[in-house]
Amino acid sequence: MAPTKPKKTAGPPRSEGPAASTVRVSRSGRSPVRASARALEKQAERMLATLGLEGAELSIALVDDPTIHALNKAYRKKDKPTDVLSFAQHDDALSLAKGAQAQRARAAKPSAAQGLLLGDVIVSLDTAARQAAERDRSLAAELTTLLAHGVLHLAGFDHRTDDEEREMNAYAAVLEAAALAKKPLRLALRERR
Repeated sequence: MAPTKPKKTAGPPRSEGPAASTVRVSRSGRSPVRASARALEKQAERMLATLGLEGAELSIALVDDPTIHALNKAYRKKDKPTDVLSFAQHDDALSLAKGAQAQRARAAKPSAAQGLLLGDVIVSLDTAARQAAERDRSLAAELTTLLAHGVLHLAGFDHRTDDEEREMNAYAAVLEAAALAKKPLRLALRERR
């Protein structure tokens, strides 16, 4: 009788670390543009982990230009479509834009983001496709950029001044890299001056 091979197991039990973020991607409108909801979910989870927001909940809506136009007009009083909108659903207490002090508070209480309803990122697939073509890049790359931008707005960043825009663009580049990285990245924030 031949010896039997031991059964393969899934490996050692996983340690109880921070809970994974809950990211939901929905689609509405009549855009003919197609995007991978699963890829965006994974990218958003990596971005949230990079920001120390494991366990937070995020909603991503992929819409057409008429839908985002209506939202832009209703909420920002701008009568035109845009590429991305963000609607925060949380208190500003976990704002990453507040710098190192907020990061230390989250590190001291890692479950601080657990169950936090971060908010909604609304992306126009039509505008994203046009911008991707104008910038000679893939739709996936453009969607990653817009997702990073939207997530940073939910984390308390803005771009009302040149300095804020430079800072936000730098953080967006890190989030884009994190979204595509094979290993998790961690963002260390310093106090603003």
